[in-house]
Amino acid sequence: MAIVIMTKSGGFLLFAWLVAVIATAGSLYMSEVLNYVPCVLCWFQRIFMYPLVLLLAVAAYKQETVILPYVLPLVVVGGGISIYHIIIQKMPKDSAIAACGPTSCQEDYLNWFGWLTIPMLALTAFILIAVALVLARRFEQQEEA
Repeated sequence: MAIVIMTKSGGFLLFAWLVAVIATAGSLYMSEVLNYVPCVLCWFQRIFMYPLVLLLAVAAYKQETVILPYVLPLVVVGGGISIYHIIIQKMPKDSAIAACGPTSCQEDYLNWFGWLTIPMLALTAFILIAVALVLARRFEQQEEA
């Protein structure tokens, strides 16, 4: 039986994967258990988060950052959509721009402390994943040297 030693880069990849799993599980819990109907922008954020669970699982298992060029665009675009969604939520509630589907993109199912909303949670997840991936790559380069 071989013993697998977790490298620092592998640890950051594992952390990024765990963040993606928690974000995905949280979004599914909110829609399937709490019956919160996701708006269009929430669906787009999910589109960019869900594949990260599988991609980062492979990267963490192999402890290799070779997947970064394929994963970082998902993180950046998903984070950009989250920022746009946060901006829309801060607009006046009668704004026509927020009418993006059956559920308004301004809807606040979750609003803790007056600022922690669902798109803010998604943005936090995308930022944590991005930072973890950059650190994983940095430590992998140091380990190779």
